[in-house]
Amino acid sequence: MNHRERFWAIMHDQPYDRLPVLHFGYWQETLQKWCREGHLTAEELAGVSDGSAAETALSHKLGFDYNYYTCFHTASSLFPGFEHKVLEELPDGSRKVQNSDGAIIIQKDGAGSIPAEVGHLLTDRDSWEAHYKHRLQFTEERIDWAELERLKQESWEIPLGLHCGSLFGNIRNWMGLLGVSYLYSDDEPLYDEIIDTVGELCFRLAERVLQSGVRFDFGHFWEDICFKNGPLVVPEVFRAKVGPHYRRITGLLNRHGIDIVSLDCDGSIDTLVPIWLENGVNTMFPIEVGTWRASIAPWRAAYGPALRGVGGMDKVVFSRDKAAVDAEIERLKPLVALGGFIPCPDHRLAPDAKWERVQYYCDQMRRVFS
Repeated sequence: MNHRERFWAIMHDQPYDRLPVLHFGYWQETLQKWCREGHLTAEELAGVSDGSAAETALSHKLGFDYNYYTCFHTASSLFPGFEHKVLEELPDGSRKVQNSDGAIIIQKDGAGSIPAEVGHLLTDRDSWEAHYKHRLQFTEERIDWAELERLKQESWEIPLGLHCGSLFGNIRNWMGLLGVSYLYSDDEPLYDEIIDTVGELCFRLAERVLQSGVRFDFGHFWEDICFKNGPLVVPEVFRAKVGPHYRRITGLLNRHGIDIVSLDCDGSIDTLVPIWLENGVNTMFPIEVGTWRASIAPWRAAYGPALRGVGGMDKVVFSRDKAAVDAEIERLKPLVALGGFIPCPDHRLAPDAKWERVQYYCDQMRRVFS
């Protein structure tokens, strides 16, 4: 079997020969550390991005089969984005910067965490009309036609996803959590208009790409709208306002023979899972273990085999010893036995990951699950 065949078989509870050994990319700082340690050359490091040839070579060097996040992307967000510009130099050496989303952030050299947001350009109808609405209209320029033609001509042996955008996460990025939360109460018609504009854009882009005839194995969305204690949006509001746009896009995917639709959302997603599932999103990713110990098991118990998953492997063991890796693989065994689940590190590999430990994990996964 090739990896496309394995993926289809696992996700449809059919026999397969072995589990693929997946990953979800790397922090840039991780790659730079491995380069300093002599595991990678500068040439091997150049060009590493999700699904690239350089990343494929790196995957094989470590022992992974492929990066699950290998997708064709369209420009489904602001087009063009805002100019990245420094607004103010601060006394401590940090800078107040407007980023491509129009958010005002505090940026400091060497900081690897998510920067603090201190302001947003999108606050009301006037700013929506002046700065955002025209950046969210459909145009064929949003699609990389040359890349799409390349995908059409090549013979793929790993699953290829169609990235269908973000229906709420990007809006949260543009307005900030407080801003988008207050907007629902302060100006619900505008709240609806922004969501509907984004949903229409994502639908039309997916529709146009699917007309190309490229064979995709799954659809994929990105959101990141949950934290360790739960969602950053009221579930019933999310169901009513955003759910119909998911249903429209997943229905389109289904009509083109794509019945596996995954979604990338970090954090504790439990209260949003049924909303995604009822609207055609049936595969959760990356199932962050975190402090809340996320797992596909309770979701499978609640929703049955219609709910699939990719992820759920606690990546922190890559910073520990072989015994920790072995224990984590042992923990994954009953989850794999449920069917419709492929383990994958539950986010990009962090700088504390040890090269040899990642290699050991890949070897053991191939041995245990073949």
